[in-house]
This record gives sequence, C-alpha cells and structure tokens, in this order.
Amino acid sequence: MRRKLAAGNWKMNGTSADLAQIETLARAHVGAISEILIAPPATLLHRASEITKTGPVTLGAQDCHASGSGAHTGDISAAMLLDAGASYVILGHSERRGDHAEQDSDVSAKASAALGAGLRVIICMGEALQEREAGNTLDIIAGQLAGSVPDDVSGENLVIAYEPIWAIGTGKVPSLAQIGEVHDFIRARLEQRFGAQTARAVRLLYGGSVKAANAEQIFAIPNVDGALVGGASLTADDFTPIINALDAI
Repeated sequence: MRRKLAAGNWKMNGTSADLAQIETLARAHVGAISEILIAPPATLLHRASEITKTGPVTLGAQDCHASGSGAHTGDISAAMLLDAGASYVILGHSERRGDHAEQDSDVSAKASAALGAGLRVIICMGEALQEREAGNTLDIIAGQLAGSVPDDVSGENLVIAYEPIWAIGTGKVPSLAQIGEVHDFIRARLEQRFGAQTARAVRLLYGGSVKAANAEQIFAIPNVDGALVGGASLTADDFTPIINALDAI
C-alpha cells in the first residue's frame, strides 16, 4: 500500500516567526496516518529540522542544483539540502520552468543529483491552459514524464505531482474526471517504462488550488495519493483540514 502524502510547498514565503506553524502542525498530527511534508524556503530548513526531529512532519526543499559543488553562486546542492535537514526536494515546478526557463533535461539532471545525494524527489508536471483547451494535455504529460524523470528512480524515492499550470493559485480546479484521467495516464506510463512493481509504488499527487473545501473529493479519485499544496499549507489552520481529509480516505 502506498502511504498517502500531504506536501506543503511554502514557495518564497516564511521567516523565523513562521516556524511556529510547523511546530503547531507537528503537535496537531502526532498520530497522522498520512506522511506530512513541508518544503519551507532554504533559509528555514535547518531551524525547521530542529522542530521536526521526532514529530510526524518531514522536510523538503524547493529546488537543487544539478552539480554536487562548484562555482555556482547562489545555488544550493542536494548534499547541502540533506545536511540542512531535507529528506525530499521538489523539482520541475511550473514556476521554476517558467521563471527560470528550466527544461525537462534540467529537471532530470537535478533529480539524478538529488537521488545520488540520498534525497527523494517530487517531480512536477502539468499543462498550460492553452494546451488543455487544445486537447494536448496527455501529450504534454507524456513528454514531461519521458524527459524529466531519470532512469535511476524507484518506487520509494520518486513522487510525481500533477499540477495543471492554469489551476495553481487561481482557484480553478480541473474536473474530477480530468484529474483522474491524467493520474491514470501517469500510472500507466510509469508501468510501461519501469514495470508494474515500481509503478504501483510511486505516489501521485495532485496540486493546484487544493483546499479544505475540495480535498475530500480530490482524494477519493483513484490513483490520487495525496496533494502538493501551496498557499493552504502556509498555516496549520489551513493545512490541517486537508491532512485530515487525506487521513480519512
């Protein structure tokens, strides 16, 4: 059985004062059935790790460099993130692809570096609105799966997050049937490439305007193993109902 995963991506939000939210979250979910992950900004990772040492919350980072070290001013290697307390790293988020022109090959190289350092990877993919409206969603996802996921993954160290770009932070959510179609497609493609055993172990998350009001319906869709949550993960009060909805499935 795949353990459900509720992952919170804080993006470029959070200072020292917000560490209290992680502490509150950890206290509220001591007996959580689902795995709980927070990806704060890198500036908070080490201090957050002191809070989460013995609790139910694990930590992730929001990006890493493809090189292990070197002359890359401002970048952070996977080994540095592991040293700071991260267990996971989010890669290929549409904001990274858009703001920093990251290509599938860049995401794949970063994923290989992260896996080599001992991190688990959450690889994001999703279509733009014009691609959805043109009926090209599955072609886009197929290309991102092929190009962004390296060969050296396993069911234990790979998580895929489907995040339609047009749903991130907009309040718009695909229909349940649309979410299900993409998740079923991803599972089938993983099986074709890596075999049934690995494909069955990979967790597939949905992301894009997930909130307490729609979480239960989304989590009831087959092949949805949790969520990658943005704004609603910034406070324990907003994230807790989502975690509870996932625990209830």
